[in-house]
Amino acid sequence: MHLTALEMEGVRRQEPDEEEGRSRKTDVAKSREALVENDPKSRLLYSVEDSPPWYTCVFLGIQHYLMMVESTVSIPYLLTPLMCMAASDPARGSIASTIIFVSGIVTLLQTTFGVRLPIVQGGTHGFLGPILAILSLMPCPSPEEFDALTEEEKTELWQVRMRQVQGAICVSAVFQILVGFTGAIGALLRWISPLVIVPTVTLIGFSLFPVAASKAASHWGISMMTIVLLVMFSQYLADVPLPFVSWSRSRGFARTNIHFFKLFPVLLAVVGAWGTCWALTHTDALPKDSHARTDTRLHIITEAPWFRVPYPGQWGMPTVSVAGVLGMMAGVLASIVESVGDYFACARLAGAPAPPKHAINRGIWMEGLGTALAGLWGTGSGTTSYSQNVGAIGVTRVGSRRVVQYSALIMLLCGLVGKVGALFITIPEPIIGGIFCVVFAMITSVGLSSLQYVDLNSPRNLFVIGFSLFFGMALPMWMQRPENKYIINTTVPLLDQVLSVLLRTSMFVGGFLGFVLDNTIPGTEEERGMKLWKAQLKPPKDENNVVTADMRCYDLPVGMPFFRMWGWAKFVPILPTFVGWNAVRRRCMPTHSQKS
Repeated sequence: MHLTALEMEGVRRQEPDEEEGRSRKTDVAKSREALVENDPKSRLLYSVEDSPPWYTCVFLGIQHYLMMVESTVSIPYLLTPLMCMAASDPARGSIASTIIFVSGIVTLLQTTFGVRLPIVQGGTHGFLGPILAILSLMPCPSPEEFDALTEEEKTELWQVRMRQVQGAICVSAVFQILVGFTGAIGALLRWISPLVIVPTVTLIGFSLFPVAASKAASHWGISMMTIVLLVMFSQYLADVPLPFVSWSRSRGFARTNIHFFKLFPVLLAVVGAWGTCWALTHTDALPKDSHARTDTRLHIITEAPWFRVPYPGQWGMPTVSVAGVLGMMAGVLASIVESVGDYFACARLAGAPAPPKHAINRGIWMEGLGTALAGLWGTGSGTTSYSQNVGAIGVTRVGSRRVVQYSALIMLLCGLVGKVGALFITIPEPIIGGIFCVVFAMITSVGLSSLQYVDLNSPRNLFVIGFSLFFGMALPMWMQRPENKYIINTTVPLLDQVLSVLLRTSMFVGGFLGFVLDNTIPGTEEERGMKLWKAQLKPPKDENNVVTADMRCYDLPVGMPFFRMWGWAKFVPILPTFVGWNAVRRRCMPTHSQKS
């Protein structure tokens, strides 16, 4: 090929530029490699789109299951006594198996068709406040009256309460489904600031301290031992590795270190305390009527079926009350806000870009469907994303979606084996009380963590936080006194019931006050924490305002060629082809030239 003199001059001028560009790219690549090498969180073994070997998926899937199962099973363990269910009733194990089974269904749907991040779904404690308020209006009979009932009447006694809870959960889930499907989560986040999140989530933990204290008080010695073991494993020994021998074809047998205490602190604490209770029971060191004995509920395991398939409406047709639904809405809002934060945290740890709007919409929509399924099956709670399993990704350096899908299959299998749910129900009550003291404290601290975005030197913010928290505890505590059960009398029974449930729910009172005060008292965006809060919710963009990250990991597993081909798919907020409501408005509004 022959070049003219002018072309040769152009080549000579271009070569230094190309060499300079290549050297700049090499420097950038080296700096990125150095950053990855220096940042332990970025050294992922498997990212979100990778598929580890099946045996690795099984092992890590079991680990995710063990990390979520204690928190999930604690919900029916907490609610069944308040539903007037006898401590020896085998149905406790059936409810535990049901919530594990439904968690597996929702986790599989969320990771496959929802937000498509390796995020575990399980029962949420955010619904406990409204549920406790609903059940407080339906007090249990006295022990003498309860013993006089027949077995059928005892069963109907707790199933009536369960159906009331189911109906409130199902109908309130419709709101979450609509928020996700319509893409209204963006509008909600415009009004929901960190000063709204703090009292809402924090009061979930604060409102549950009487329950944790009452269970721990059944035997303070065992409860304190459980707390000490859990704190020691999760805090003091978290970074202490244990030697372990591994084998691979390339290296053969090799010594490796595993942070066993960091991975399984709850499991180790429960096993240690449970073993102590067994030894004390075996030597008759505990009284016959002690709640710490391990032989008082063994018949639950023997009476539980080996295999049982949970199904919708297994406790009867759900019943709906307006008061219950409105009270449960507070739990739905708290779940939405908490899950959005979990999506971004999970994406960072799993090596995925920040989730786009359509993925967030689809994730909230799928959580709403999951909450509706939980209500229909009768788990006694809704579903939400589990922060502790998100943290496990940072520990194991495995952010693969496939691992959590394996974990979902394990949940489904364990939910079908009735003996598994019955086994967790036989854990002595003081052990559960000790676990509750730590878990509920962590829920409280998660709520307080949103204060990092807020200017705490501002008297305005201090007032909003302090008053929302204090009055959010004071009013429900006063409303829950027995002598104030019928204190509200507006001459409209339905309105009395609605106000009673809402004002007995700490997270609603505190969240409502935070919402009103923060959005009405003058304050700058930076002062309120909205600037930093919104910054973390945006994906990275270049100077042309174009998203720079590869978003294909959020595409649906099927149907993408058709969605890209169909024009209407651009206007569906839960589809990856969604262009955003601002773009929709620009397309629908005529331009200046069209008007003229």
